[in-house]
Amino acid sequence: MSSVVERVQDVVQPIVDSHHFELVDIEFVKEGKSWYLRVYIDKPAGITLEDCALISEKISETLDAMDPDPIPQAYYLEVSSPGAERPLKKEADYQHALNSFIHISLYQAVNGAKIYEGTLTAITPDELTLSVKIKTRRKEFTFARQQIAQARLAIEF
Repeated sequence: MSSVVERVQDVVQPIVDSHHFELVDIEFVKEGKSWYLRVYIDKPAGITLEDCALISEKISETLDAMDPDPIPQAYYLEVSSPGAERPLKKEADYQHALNSFIHISLYQAVNGAKIYEGTLTAITPDELTLSVKIKTRRKEFTFARQQIAQARLAIEF
């Protein structure tokens, strides 16, 4: 359903930008029998319920007025904050996460593990380095970006 996301992004991005928010991500997914269009927005001070309602109303009005309809099937529109464990997708996300605690999932295991959590200590166009606490010591791990299936901010306990 990436074509739906691409079509919708062209409509949603200007709406989000006009209110000085950041468009974090868009998903169009089927759960059970229902389709969901999820739009994640953020701003430095955090997103409020009123912000979500405003953007949801603007997106809904714009999509409903389009002919042909970019989403022909019935769906639910959800606008929300990406949350405390926001995904890292764009280069700017990784830059903002520098020196923050993150969670990464790998396509294939490295040193017997596919999941790592640690402090993001370095970023290059091709790699990122995590400082991972193993028992009482910290160890540096460097991963090629191609190895990373998903990355997100994480809460350290």
